This record gives sequence, C-alpha cells and structure tokens, in this order.
Amino acid sequence: MNYEQKRIEKVNEIEEILQNYLPDTAGYQTLIAEAMAYSLMAGGKRLRPMLMNETYQMFGGNSEIIRPFMAAIEMIHTYSLVHDDLPAMDNDDYRRGRKTTHVVYGEDMGILTGDALLNYAFETAASAFDMEPEKGRAIGRAIQILSKKAGIYGMIGGQVVDVKETGHKISPDTLHFIFELKTGALIESSMMIGAVLAGADDSEVAVVEQIAHDIGFAFQIQDDILDVTSSADVLGKPTHSDEKNEKTTYVTLKGLTQAREDVAHISEKAIQKLDALDVQNDYLKWLLQSLIHREK
Repeated sequence: MNYEQKRIEKVNEIEEILQNYLPDTAGYQTLIAEAMAYSLMAGGKRLRPMLMNETYQMFGGNSEIIRPFMAAIEMIHTYSLVHDDLPAMDNDDYRRGRKTTHVVYGEDMGILTGDALLNYAFETAASAFDMEPEKGRAIGRAIQILSKKAGIYGMIGGQVVDVKETGHKISPDTLHFIFELKTGALIESSMMIGAVLAGADDSEVAVVEQIAHDIGFAFQIQDDILDVTSSADVLGKPTHSDEKNEKTTYVTLKGLTQAREDVAHISEKAIQKLDALDVQNDYLKWLLQSLIHREK
C-alpha cells in the first residue's frame, strides 16, 4: 500500500471538510470571512485533524461527528499561526509559501482574523451536539479537552513562556515546558478527542495522551532542526527565524547530532506505546513514523 498517496487523499478530504465549515461571506463582516478563508485554506500538512481522525477510526469511530472537531482543531492551529506571524510576535511575511494574513489584510485584520478563527472553532465544535445529541457527554468531554489544551494550561501557556524568554538563555526544563505546551498540547488534544469520541475508556485516552506528548515533543525538535538545515523554498517560510529572534532552541542547547538522535529515540518510544494498545491503525503508525524524517 502506498501510504504517501493515501496521505495525499486524506489531506484532500480534510481540505473539503474545512471548506464546508467556512463561515458565510455574506453581510457587512464579509472581510473577516475572507481573511479567515485565506488563512485556513493556505494548505499545510493538516496533521492535527488527520491525527484526530485516524485515532477516532482506530478506536472504532465511524460517523461524521468527528468532522466539526477536525475543522475546529485546524482553525485553532491556524489562528495561532496568524498571531505568531504578527509584527509584535515573529514578524514573518511568508507562511506556507505565500504572504501572511497581516501582510495581505493589515495588522488590525490579522489580529481579528486570529480572534475570529478561535471563536469560530468552538462554534464549529459545538455543532456536534446537533448531529448526535445522544453522544452529548462525549462531545462535552471533547470540547473540554479542546479548551484546556488550547488555553493557558496548553498552547497559550507555552507561547507565553516562549515570548517572555525570547532573547534570553533558558534551561532545558524551560524549553521542554515550551515544547510540551506550545506544540504538544494541540497534538495531544487531536488524538485524545479522536479517542474520546470513538468511545475509548479513560485508561486508553491516557495512553493516547502519552503517545501524543512524545510525538509533539519530537515534532518540535525536528522543527528546530529544519529551521537550521532546510531552506525557505522547501519550508514555505523563512529559515533561521529562531536565530533572528534570538530564541534558544533544542539545537542550540544539544547540538544538531544529539537533536537528531533524540527525535528518533522519542518517536520510537511513542511507537512502542502505540503498538501496546489493543487496537491498531497501520496508517497512523506510518504517519507518526514519517514525522521523524520529514523535510518540511
């Protein structure tokens, strides 16, 4: 089986889901809907909704209730990128090979676009109650996970420390905290929500959280590696941006060789935990392993 071809097909399916959940462009607020669509439909790996859906299917999920959550997690991820690119943050002009939202629509609309995507994500996720009201408890739990992992105890918390410590030397523990929350939390959210909506029990959801934690950590180390070793043409965004912003990275702390070894070790640990589950998804396993070797 050609998993790379399968990945492309799955990305196309996710693109269609996202398109279906875009807000209506009618009314006086048309501009914000256009900016949201520009940001959300800019392409990318669609890793988080894909991880969510594959975990959902692994635990036996087979309905469309997962779709609004797939859209919601990508909206939240996208809003974080829109705000990350702002002049007050990383001040990047390009993302995924094209101009960033604030460059196209202005800094004011860049801020509002991020705000709109975040709010609309929860409006979208909550639409699952109308789809399958009998699953209200699982849907509520999924929204709870989404809220916490995206908030001050998750992605935003990590981003706060990342911004606060930019320009300062930081300890390995602090960097681990940033990775764990800024990057790892949404990956954990994705896989946990997939498990919860499919009916996995608490112990299984806890194992899924551990797997996602390891994958998120390895993913961010690889991101730091690529910032040093790749090119803007391949990544679709500027390289050496961490150096430009005087950020401590895993590479500056551990060196390139050790960083590469740690990506492989941490990822393998996650795969071992995945293999130990009573349920399996061969494509999910391939997807997680492919993150180790990604070039962009």
